[in-house]
Amino acid sequence: MVKDKLSFIKEVKRRRTFAIISHPDAGKTTLTEKFLLYGGAIRSAGSVKSRRSAKYAVSDWMEIEKQRGISVTSSVLQFEYDDFCINILDTPGHQDFSEDTYRTLMAADSAVMVIDCSKGVEDQTKKLFQVCKMRGIPIFTFINKMDRMGKDPFDLMEDIENVLGIRSCPINWPIGSGKNFKGVYNRHESQIEVFNDGNHGQSIAETIIGDLSDENFTELLGEDLHEQLKSDIELLDIAGDNFSLEEVLNGNLTPVFFGSALTNFGVEPFLKSFLDITTPPKARASNLGDINPEATNFSGFIFKIQANMNPAHRDRIAFLRICSGKFDKGMMVNHVQKGKKVKLAQPQQFVATDRVIVDSAYPGDIIGVHDPGIFNIGDTLCEDGSKLEYADIPQFAPEHFARISTTNSLKRKQFLKGITQLSEEGAIQVYKRPNIGMEELIIGVVGVLQFEVLEYRLKNEYGVEVSKQLLPYRHIRWIANEGIDTSDLSLTMDSMLVVNKNEQPVLLFQNEWSIRHILERNEGIELKEHS
Repeated sequence: MVKDKLSFIKEVKRRRTFAIISHPDAGKTTLTEKFLLYGGAIRSAGSVKSRRSAKYAVSDWMEIEKQRGISVTSSVLQFEYDDFCINILDTPGHQDFSEDTYRTLMAADSAVMVIDCSKGVEDQTKKLFQVCKMRGIPIFTFINKMDRMGKDPFDLMEDIENVLGIRSCPINWPIGSGKNFKGVYNRHESQIEVFNDGNHGQSIAETIIGDLSDENFTELLGEDLHEQLKSDIELLDIAGDNFSLEEVLNGNLTPVFFGSALTNFGVEPFLKSFLDITTPPKARASNLGDINPEATNFSGFIFKIQANMNPAHRDRIAFLRICSGKFDKGMMVNHVQKGKKVKLAQPQQFVATDRVIVDSAYPGDIIGVHDPGIFNIGDTLCEDGSKLEYADIPQFAPEHFARISTTNSLKRKQFLKGITQLSEEGAIQVYKRPNIGMEELIIGVVGVLQFEVLEYRLKNEYGVEVSKQLLPYRHIRWIANEGIDTSDLSLTMDSMLVVNKNEQPVLLFQNEWSIRHILERNEGIELKEHS
């Protein structure tokens, strides 16, 4: 029994679960790919926007992602490296998919923020950084594309501190940039790491390691680069922020790494340092207090649902973040929200489209469980009969709305099935006019590109063509008054009353002025910004 407990604790301590966040096109999916390459999960890396002969990135599994060269849904990937078991949550970089990204961050213990060296901190990075800050997630920064001409490294550090309001500490420092990017100086190990060309980034780059004062590097780097490096390191040692693990874990300091995901330069040093600095899964907040990951009672929560990952099987997978206890295949668990027992029969883990049935899993792991339609985002599962519930996952207010209907009335059943499943995934929010049937629905999304994905998936996964009429509404408010008679409401021309799936009344507005106007015209009405 003691041996089993020690084995369990060892498994928990070697877990690392992190999300990768960035602005579109900063190289996030490429970096994910290179982690898999170094972990031995793949033999050669694919390019996201690849040449015709090259492979597609394995973390992009949806056909539309391969066509567009963007990530539109969060990928969950597991691999082993250097006796660590790593769970990567590769989030959508496109600004329109922020809601799925926000939910995914709920399952992560830390985040890697990828920044393009030529652009610095961009808008989407700011949004995602704020969510991490709000959740208290430690953030590690990888400044990418150093093989291209970009901003001065000191300017990039200043950009992070001024725009994001977080202090930065470079763990390594770039040697040159653009075509002259030769490698990095590892400040923790006090050594130069010069890389060779890893077959255009498709294979692991070899490294030459040595001391800063080694005169051989004057010849290898060139005198100018070698002297510049010595000068930069001296300045950092005098004026830079010192590394503090406590400050990193408290969200006040971000360790910064430089490299090029495309060429693999700096990827492995980053991965090694990151795994050394980050912590195993920590206690999670619940209605019963903080739950220790080393507690024996199995528990976890559903943070993502994805239908039709395998179109041939029309399957539906619920992604479960394990928070405590050991998971065993086929175990019976308590579905807290539904108040009933559920058997978790075919648990799966993923490397893109490849799935592996797992016999056991531990806190920090993400597993996919078959969902016959009983799970919702935010549901808690636990082994004992307690009423344990993990903190709710927020539903974000949509900012774009459209009237959607099927062009073929004979396909109405498939249309409603597709809409229902996609809304349960959290990809869309569904509303309708009161006292009107389901033939015409009003769909709300966080970003407009989600309409394109909605049409694509309805056509390709459910065989349904739809017509879409964009609506001018930009704001949504839920009516908090219980039992209110909505027929008595005095509405404006630029507002609309709809109901959600639970028949709760909701108001859509074209602008903030009309929200204030409705409040003035309807005394006592209470409007909420979140459901």
